[in-house]
Amino acid sequence: MSYDDVEIEDMEWNDELQSFTYPCPCGDLFQITKEDLRIGEEIARCPSCSLYITVIYNMEDFQDKSNKKLEPPKPQPVAVA
Repeated sequence: MSYDDVEIEDMEWNDELQSFTYPCPCGDLFQITKEDLRIGEEIARCPSCSLYITVIYNMEDFQDKSNKKLEPPKPQPVAVA
């Protein structure tokens, strides 16, 4: 079970760690990278203890817009009775 749910806006960007961080009760920081967020990860872990938090964010804000290709949806087979 997650220690807490934290909005991404409440986390701080740490240039040194290249991660969003949030204070952990143990004195260290919960950490999650932009790449983690981009692939849909929502768990920020503390490297010093076993606690983790769930990060609340809009995944679309972290999608790489240059890689989005506008392809039509692939046709789905339809079963006919």
